Amino acid sequence: MSTKPLGDRGEELAARHLAAAGWTVVARNFRMGRKEIDLVARRGGVVAFVEVKTRAGLGYGHPLEAIGWKKRREIQQVAAAWIARHGTAADETYRFDAVAVLVFAGREPKVEHVEDAWRM
Repeated sequence: MSTKPLGDRGEELAARHLAAAGWTVVARNFRMGRKEIDLVARRGGVVAFVEVKTRAGLGYGHPLEAIGWKKRREIQQVAAAWIARHGTAADETYRFDAVAVLVFAGREPKVEHVEDAWRM
C-alpha cells in the first residue's frame, strides 16, 4: 500500500478509535498554509490536537518515533491558528495527543492513543 492511502486509512482508524473512547472529531486535516493537524477532537472540556502516524510494519521504527521536534512545533503553530479561528470557551484545556496505527498484512490493525503526548 502506498503512503497516501495508508495514511488515510490510519487517520480513519484513529478517528474511529477516538470516537469509541467518547471523543468527537471536530476537524480533520485542518490546514494553515502547508502545515496541518490530522485530527482535532473534543471530549468534555478538553480539545486535543492529534497527530496520526501509520506504518505497515516496524521496518522504519515505531510510528511515534516519526513525531520529532520540528513536527511538534508545526502542529503547535497550526493549533494556535485553530484556537484563534474557532474561539473556544475559557474553561477548555488544550493538549497534544498522538495516535500510532500499525497495519500488518493479515492481522487487525493496532491503534495506540497517547494522551498529552507533548507540551508546548
